[in-house]
Amino acid sequence: MPDLAAFPAARREDWLKLVDGVLKGAPYDKRMVTRTADGITLDALPARRPNAAPIAGRPAGAPWRVIARIDHADPAAANAQLLEDLDGGADGASLVFASAPSAAGFGLPARHEELLQALAGVLPDLVTLRVEAGHYQARDIALALARLFEKQDPARLDIRFGLDPIGDFAALGAAPIEWEALSARLGQTVGTLTARGFTAPMVRADGRLHHAAGATDAQELAAVLATAAAYLRALEAAGLSLEAAAGAIEVTLTADVDQFGTQAKPRAFRLLWTAMLAACRVEAGPVAVHMETAWRSLTRRDPYVNLLRGTIAAFAAGVGGADSLTVLPFTQALGLPDDAARRLARNTQLILLAESNIHRVADPGAGAGAIEERTETLAASAWALFRAIEQEGGMVESLTSGGWARRLATARAARMQDIATRRLPLTGTSEFAALGEGVPNVLAPARQMTAAAPAEGALLCEPLLPHRLAEPFERLRDAAERAHPAPTAFLATLGAPADFTARAGFAKAFLEAGGIAAPVGDGFADAVALADGFRASGARLACLASSDEVYARWGRAAVAALKEAGADTVLLAGRPGADEGDWRTAGVDGFIFVGADLIATLGEAHRRLGIPTGIGGGAGGKAGDTDATPGAA
Repeated sequence: MPDLAAFPAARREDWLKLVDGVLKGAPYDKRMVTRTADGITLDALPARRPNAAPIAGRPAGAPWRVIARIDHADPAAANAQLLEDLDGGADGASLVFASAPSAAGFGLPARHEELLQALAGVLPDLVTLRVEAGHYQARDIALALARLFEKQDPARLDIRFGLDPIGDFAALGAAPIEWEALSARLGQTVGTLTARGFTAPMVRADGRLHHAAGATDAQELAAVLATAAAYLRALEAAGLSLEAAAGAIEVTLTADVDQFGTQAKPRAFRLLWTAMLAACRVEAGPVAVHMETAWRSLTRRDPYVNLLRGTIAAFAAGVGGADSLTVLPFTQALGLPDDAARRLARNTQLILLAESNIHRVADPGAGAGAIEERTETLAASAWALFRAIEQEGGMVESLTSGGWARRLATARAARMQDIATRRLPLTGTSEFAALGEGVPNVLAPARQMTAAAPAEGALLCEPLLPHRLAEPFERLRDAAERAHPAPTAFLATLGAPADFTARAGFAKAFLEAGGIAAPVGDGFADAVALADGFRASGARLACLASSDEVYARWGRAAVAALKEAGADTVLLAGRPGADEGDWRTAGVDGFIFVGADLIATLGEAHRRLGIPTGIGGGAGGKAGDTDATPGAA
């Protein structure tokens, strides 16, 4: 056995010497320092924290609970799915009712007979049942479930009733009564369920709707903490001690594709929870943290990539300390997932647990510089935002004033600009688009949702509408597929393959992200052959692709030849720089390059080709565009 102590300790200076050899003179701050959407600066070489203590999550070595999503509208089919999930290794289920913000047009019916049918054969004392009701139906559904299991010992049941009136308000944009009355009713419901003997957390502070509406990680954590603070006050006013009130609250967070960010998120929340309860002079007990993979990261195009997204998110949530986890099926954005997609979602977790055993080590990120730094900075950023929300009067007041919606809109716009410029690439959608791909089966296609009618109620706010990052590209692809004939582009590859291959490949990927086929052919040696090739292609749009040297020699002549041959639109692959005016005078209509706004450029190309897309100018498309139920997470 080697004596590890005999090896000299690695110093930062030693690492920097190795990094310098890779950077080859490039500035360290430009390549090795990352700035997150929350404005947090992260060094790629943070110092190790050898004395860091694990942040308490699940008991050491305990697996998280695998929670399946049940959202079929037919109670018999829902029951079959539920029993199959439990038999296949799931530990419980999220019962998503049709009224839930997360239902996206599907969901369980809430009538007693149908609920009884959906839960037939389930042994409630052996599983976790999470209720997702929404639309202020959680109280009625909770009481119905309590009656359904009245012959059981309630203290042995792990039923999370999911009472979340602030989440309902944020999703709908309206509340039927003022917050004081809503909070009083919440306290009454918790008191009723407690009197019946139920002990599992009953109230939920849910971050998913904020994340789906555009929140950054710190914004999601701050919203959840502020919501939990409002519920603590409501339950205390109803007569519960603060200790009992804290024990009645669980939280739901989003697991996204940023591995370190997702791993840090539950760790950061537990620090925030402890700090908030300490401010209330309450000793913090364990808080139940459920996580679910991100709706906004799902894509309809090349949906198989969603399997990778779900695996990364599940891994990060598991090692970050989630108590339970739901992986959305990879076809969730396409409609109601079939049994195969549901099985893959379940098995993603089972493989991580049973084969990879990633749960065996308690908080494996403890002491790792990158994880500790991300956790601390994320918690600090969320705490500052939480305090700002409290100074505004709390979460409800921040929603009613519009301040919270404006914060999320700013974060969303910045992210969508990064999506449009491929600073945040979407594999299979904005990168490596596969035209003519097949579509996996679903039990029912996604419902086409229309914008919600103006809300009415005693309490109003701007509803937090969901979005998926891929939506602008998907609208372009959908429009291109509806067009007849199918849109194509002629790649004007000038010179030898060494001259045009790089830019031709870039141009092909750029155009096909918008559904415009762009096959790469052989190079053209002169303008006559180029014009003949364009005429033979039948295309109306052409894109020059070659090196700067070839452009300088005969690029302008190539543009003239293409226009004379009938090209309605000529693009040029490459940054025009100071020559943009000359190129436009020569007939170039636009430029595609690294950092260009794909959504705006492709939308303009569609317009020139006569393809109606519904895409507005710039990165985000039309404000409020969405393909799911208002408030879906």
